[in-house]
Amino acid sequence: MPRYDANALPKNALVRALANAGSRTISLESLEADIAAGAPVNENGTISLFDYAAWILKTEAYRAE
Repeated sequence: MPRYDANALPKNALVRALANAGSRTISLESLEADIAAGAPVNENGTISLFDYAAWILKTEAYRAE
């Protein structure tokens, strides 16, 4: 199994990691929708797990207001 940098995950690896961690809603389609909605993406197209998690938390907090 390849080793990835959590600050530079390919989209499919991020989806797989979040699904393995228990997410019932993550899919490549939902990730693409989040990116279209402003989720952070690195210049090379990879995604930081930490930046993405922070974006989700910020987005959910905004929705709760």
